[in-house]
Amino acid sequence: KSGLDPGGAWHAWGMACLKAGNLSSAREKFNRCLKPPMDLNQLNHGSRLVQDVIQYLESTVKPILIADDDYFATLRELEATLRTRSLSLEMMCEGKIQHNSYYQECLFYLHSYGTNLAIISFYMRHDCMREALLHLLNKESPSEVFIEGIFIPSYESGKLHMLENLLETIDPGLESWGVYLIAACKYLQRKNYYHILYELQQFMKDHVRAAMTCIRFFTHGAKSYAELGGKQAWLLKIKDHLKVYLQEVSRSSGRKKMTFTFRKKMSATDVSRHINTVDLQMEVTKFLHRCESSGTSQMTGSSLPTLFGNNNMKMDVACKVMLEGKNIEEGFGIAFRVLQDFQLEATEVYSKVAKQLVKHQKYGEIRQLLKCVSESGVAAKNDGDNIILNCLNEFKNIPAEDLDNLIQDMDSDENKIQAYVMCNKLRSAYLVSVRQEKTRAVQLVQHVRQLAENSGDDVVKAICAQWL
Repeated sequence: KSGLDPGGAWHAWGMACLKAGNLSSAREKFNRCLKPPMDLNQLNHGSRLVQDVIQYLESTVKPILIADDDYFATLRELEATLRTRSLSLEMMCEGKIQHNSYYQECLFYLHSYGTNLAIISFYMRHDCMREALLHLLNKESPSEVFIEGIFIPSYESGKLHMLENLLETIDPGLESWGVYLIAACKYLQRKNYYHILYELQQFMKDHVRAAMTCIRFFTHGAKSYAELGGKQAWLLKIKDHLKVYLQEVSRSSGRKKMTFTFRKKMSATDVSRHINTVDLQMEVTKFLHRCESSGTSQMTGSSLPTLFGNNNMKMDVACKVMLEGKNIEEGFGIAFRVLQDFQLEATEVYSKVAKQLVKHQKYGEIRQLLKCVSESGVAAKNDGDNIILNCLNEFKNIPAEDLDNLIQDMDSDENKIQAYVMCNKLRSAYLVSVRQEKTRAVQLVQHVRQLAENSGDDVVKAICAQWL
């Protein structure tokens, strides 16, 4: 009469019937106030009213089996119980739940008014993981429901292996679980749970992604190559994963095309290239680990470069290897292979190394570097000269004797003149200029005279003028 919403009254009446054990009357009352959710896949457990009903039923589970219950059950109640059983999609748990009318009642309310997440969570609470998984598949629920309802509870309660076994039992090829497994991997990555992620990737036989996770285990958090030396087992694991992947690819290419929709694919040439990178990283790690342990290492950077980074990082590795040995020659072979394998800009790396050597006043080592570069067999004619010119660009205060030695080591007279001019050694520039072919010599000497005039060097200016 007063126009108030009768829902609350029906709900209270229904709860009273439940508490009195009159299950069929309770259903009838709740039918007037409970509504199924608009979206079965929403990420909650349905309305508060439904949750109250389930909570009460779960807390009042009667240990009496249906066989004994028959004496008390009205025919309508028994009929209702049987009807619920057909609702639960032939996915009844073995054991007590199947035989308990209160559990059946929970399933009736969940299937009638609950969300998929509520149903799945109910199964998981009562150790019916298989039923939870089958419900997920039958309803084609989105991956968020799998993660919230099944995956997180499984790993939090230490039942990840049990979950993996069930996934495999239901679908040995795991194809129907692909979208859920990938979502679980992304979730673990977001959470930084890399050990669980690696465990899951191995179960999925997703060898390429497992190898990528091993790379992270190898590089993450290491501050020195002495530390990386102790993590070399991960490099072996990366190789193992990639080799197994290659075997699987070659096996499946012989047969009909196999569909591994959710496992990461990679071409055989790319995999071989990655295996080569791992081999080279092992060599680099052993070499630098030895250098750091024996104390010959001088270079300390803020970040630790490895061959798993971008090209700039790979160039840093090549520099580090050359600079950290007893001398340049010791690490040059490995560094050269890094430059070749990744087709890096060699001259840029050599110049970087030379600048570091000048910084540490190791002028003799620069000459050794030039010797190694020219003997490498792939250096262009002017590479050595360019390395020296790049150094002079930055360092004007090299001791006179060392400076002369470096410039004398240059191949081209034109470059020598340029170097002398850069260091303001105009007299030396004049002496090399006059040795050139006549017309070129005239141009060069005129240039030197002009520079001498600009810098107020009257002596060199007079010599040039006299020669001209």
